[in-house]
Amino acid sequence: MIVKRLFLLIAIPAAFAAQPLMAETYSLAKTNSARISDISFNLHDTSVQGPITLRQMQHTQLVQVKERSFKIQEGTGSTTHLKHLIAWAEAGHKGYDAIQLGAKKLPHKQPTQMTIGEIYAWINQTPNQPHAIGRYQFIPSTLQSLVIQAGLSESHKFTTGVQDALADILLEDAGFSSFMQGKISRHRFMTNLAKIWAGFPTATGRSHYHGYAGNRAVISWDRFDAIMKKIFPTKRG
Repeated sequence: MIVKRLFLLIAIPAAFAAQPLMAETYSLAKTNSARISDISFNLHDTSVQGPITLRQMQHTQLVQVKERSFKIQEGTGSTTHLKHLIAWAEAGHKGYDAIQLGAKKLPHKQPTQMTIGEIYAWINQTPNQPHAIGRYQFIPSTLQSLVIQAGLSESHKFTTGVQDALADILLEDAGFSSFMQGKISRHRFMTNLAKIWAGFPTATGRSHYHGYAGNRAVISWDRFDAIMKKIFPTKRG
């Protein structure tokens, strides 16, 4: 479950183009979840995405500030692999169509078949239950912020591509560019990820949100670190 609230921004993403990449298969047990007992993902695919430009917003009006740009998924496959790990920790086998297990009143469509507006309507019509949705388990406040950042309307469908693009913004918020440029360490980046995705542990071994709404880490810090080191072998710990 994502529990981090972000600043309001607008993102202008470029198109995705898939390319094959041979990579290692990771197999992780997840015995503390009723959703699945084990899940494997093959880190074989990657995407190339051009620059994403973010502009700060204030009261829905653009202000004169310096734009900042970043690039996600530059052909190494590392970001795609990281997203597989996030999806394993957060969504389980349902992936892009996952809905938090605590939600008793489900929408009438699969999430990828819903528009953003339909998701908002479902949230409003089903109070007093969790609403984390999609491969990256966006909670309502984060989803609304990201939709504004991405410049999407309520008529846009919550497709796999949309979900990945919104996750790219979260990765940048966690310091992806700084990490790739060597400005922050792998462990710092991991801690930042754990502050966004509750299924990841901090260095204590516990989720940053342990016990909050039933959250807990689904992987140990050492295992998390080992996989991150494989995904990003040239980055310092």
